[in-house]
Amino acid sequence: MPAMMMDTVDGSFAVETSGLVRRFGAMTAVDGLDLRVARGTFFGFLGPNGAGKSTTLKMLTGLLTPTAGTAKILGHDVVREPVEVKRRIGVVPEELALFDRLTGGEYLEFVGRMYGMPLSTVRQRSGELLDLLGLGGESSKLLVDYSHGMQKKVALAAALIHDPDVLFLDEPFEGIDAIAARLVKTILARLLERGVTIFLTSHILEIVERLCAHVAIIHQGKLIASGTMDELRHGVPSGAGSRMTLEDLFVSLVGNPDESTGALSWLE
Repeated sequence: MPAMMMDTVDGSFAVETSGLVRRFGAMTAVDGLDLRVARGTFFGFLGPNGAGKSTTLKMLTGLLTPTAGTAKILGHDVVREPVEVKRRIGVVPEELALFDRLTGGEYLEFVGRMYGMPLSTVRQRSGELLDLLGLGGESSKLLVDYSHGMQKKVALAAALIHDPDVLFLDEPFEGIDAIAARLVKTILARLLERGVTIFLTSHILEIVERLCAHVAIIHQGKLIASGTMDELRHGVPSGAGSRMTLEDLFVSLVGNPDESTGALSWLE
């Protein structure tokens, strides 16, 4: 299935890659990826473990240099214009890597100042973000003493404090409770209404199906499908009268292992 092509007002995309490749020695993690994501899209980027999702995100956000090909964010090349790209994106990585010996408030102040924001603006936005995420009473606690879910909230606040145009989320719902997950979904919906592009990776396919307007699936480093849910369903045969879920599509496209190989003798 071809890479997604969607019109934009000025001819540039929120995210665009062409022939993107990343090798680690003899292993090719991402192999000739062509991807286009329109501005203001809630985009789901899926794949099995080891498919190349996180490697792709690291290239798009400037943490890894591509071996070959190009990647652009809002028309800016991630290799040639790294500072301009970083000014325009927010990132919540799967591995949070926060500064544990800072408080929540100190960490947000540090991030805001790194973006060159006025201190008064940083403190105003920090307070609003911490209150919205239910962390207002925890702003003086060291991050090392936060739960994993609380750290995820702080990472989201840090990704939003400078008002990014593109938000990258790597497994944002992993390790957080249902109340926090609903709050995050509400925030993401508000961002989408403001025209922010959201690029999401998650193994929770039900959430991706519910939130994302467009989905791409990568397998063994290659893009194997991209489009709306209806477009993906149209390209995959299904049983008469049945409506395929994203999980059905995903398993059909990346391959279903032989169930007998996973049999346990005491369950037979």
